Amino acid sequence: WGGTHLLRIVRGRVPVTEFQQAFARAGHAHAGVLVTLALVCQLFADAADLNGLVAVAARNGVPFAAILMPAGFFLSSMGRGAARPNRLILLLYAGAASLAIGVLTLGLGLLAG
Repeated sequence: WGGTHLLRIVRGRVPVTEFQQAFARAGHAHAGVLVTLALVCQLFADAADLNGLVAVAARNGVPFAAILMPAGFFLSSMGRGAARPNRLILLLYAGAASLAIGVLTLGLGLLAG
């Protein structure tokens, strides 16, 4: 649905506001970058040889962010004629927190190891 919907938007078949178009672009961009970062972080997590809750945070923080942040962009811009984000923008902030926790935990684990 997402890909074909985006193509309909680009072709002008679905009316969207500038805000919705910008958030759709941001959602797709964040998804691509964060999935790539999540895969790279898995390799570093293997190298860090982390255990317990630290390993869980380091391994899952970035992948969760790759889900939450794009969802925040997409879901907060839903609705006909939306011109500003709805309350689901909180998903974006939750994703940013998850990203920070994951990257910081992994970075500290690599430095300590």
